[in-house]
Amino acid sequence: MTTAISPLATPFPDMPMIAGVTPHVGRARYKSWDRNDLTFIRFEAGTAVAGVTTQSKCPSPEVEWCQAHLSGGAARALVVSAGNANAFTGHKGRAAVEAITAKAAAHLGCGVEHIFVSATGVIGVPLPIEKAEAGMDDAMAAAPCGWADVAAAISTTDTFPKGAMTQAVIGGKTVTLVGVIKGSGMIAPDMATMLGYIFTDAALAPGLLQQMVLAANKTSFSCITVDSDTSTSDTVLAFATGKAGHAPLTSMDDAGADAFQAALSDLCRQLAHLVVRDGEGATKFIEITVDGAVSDASAHRIALSIANSPLVKTAIAGEDANWGRVVMAVGKAGEPAERDLLAIRFGTTQVAENGLPVEGYDETPVAAHLKGSDIQIGVNIGLGHGRATVWTCDLTHGYISINADYRS
Repeated sequence: MTTAISPLATPFPDMPMIAGVTPHVGRARYKSWDRNDLTFIRFEAGTAVAGVTTQSKCPSPEVEWCQAHLSGGAARALVVSAGNANAFTGHKGRAAVEAITAKAAAHLGCGVEHIFVSATGVIGVPLPIEKAEAGMDDAMAAAPCGWADVAAAISTTDTFPKGAMTQAVIGGKTVTLVGVIKGSGMIAPDMATMLGYIFTDAALAPGLLQQMVLAANKTSFSCITVDSDTSTSDTVLAFATGKAGHAPLTSMDDAGADAFQAALSDLCRQLAHLVVRDGEGATKFIEITVDGAVSDASAHRIALSIANSPLVKTAIAGEDANWGRVVMAVGKAGEPAERDLLAIRFGTTQVAENGLPVEGYDETPVAAHLKGSDIQIGVNIGLGHGRATVWTCDLTHGYISINADYRS
């Protein structure tokens, strides 16, 4: 099945290579497609790693492998398989992970604990070891590739490759951060979003890098949803090679740490937004801001209730200014809310306040706003100072078509 490129797609940016990182792609032929579907990325010794993984109680063995080895803080390679999630595959799935990590470790002369793995695609089909090893051989023998090639190779139902970059200054040195991500459906990750990888030449202690990734995740990957479904395979990993030449950062009190955190958070938000813009069948990018809640956590849960509502999402798809559906979603969130204090806006137009439609409300500017591709919904709960912003997309017939035919 060929899927049209999302109307919300953005061009892949011109992203530089990172010193100490060498990416390769190859063909494992996990599915009957004529494209690269295995990624092998080498890191020079001394590379720090940190990451976040799915909160699903049915994770893939790749996720379990990463969870078990992230505490070591060191990485020499990343191997990503696309087209087969290797999830819910029992001992066969674990055997595939062990074979992949052993082969990569032998190739690099390092311990298996320094090899990180991911897989994405169909659930319930064991990853074929012989195809994985053939794909690794193909990738290892291939010339180094660019980030667009990596972004394409890790994709499944994505309609366009996704990448972003930022920079920061640490100790007078400019450090670069680049990231690639895949994800289009099964997006409500509670931590990350499908598969995302960040590479930087900054020098950071693994513990600090982990702290920074957790902080960046909180305002990016944990604030997006396409369909409310959390994947078995969600993983975001960050790799820092230390090649930029500045003194290593070990604490948030170090000069330059705040600048790097800001750059990392910005990069993660860029990547998270790209996933929403490629939501399966999406035609609208929707930003939902909730303020006036009793706490930030409460605002976040209310915002996600709105973002995950099929009625809200289909109304936006139909360009219908049905703010009553937003009221419904606030009320069902299970969070403190007072009907007669509630206020709602679409774009810059206030449509309801104090539990009533705004007197003399004119739907014309709202209708015009909803015809655009970037939609804003604002809700004030009127109970406190809690605030949160989440991002989602509309729900169209395209989502049904893509997922009804996913395995074919």
